Amino acid sequence: MNSNELLKRIVIDPEICHGKLIVRRLRYPVQNILELLASGMSNTEILEDYEDLEQGDLYACLLFAARLAETKSVSKLVTS
Repeated sequence: MNSNELLKRIVIDPEICHGKLIVRRLRYPVQNILELLASGMSNTEILEDYEDLEQGDLYACLLFAARLAETKSVSKLVTS
């Protein structure tokens, strides 16, 4: 699957999750998937826990994050 096809899995729907970026109109915010990956969960573990997700969804989230990191400037990163 090419990059454009992967990124089509990432959508915004104002009616789902308050307009956050989500995976395939499912109620899985991209942020949550990235946090699971960053916590050390393997792709297999995530896919076992969230049966309606697909491997391509995880790749799409990572690709989206990589593209976001290409931005030329970031004003401030706020952590809570």
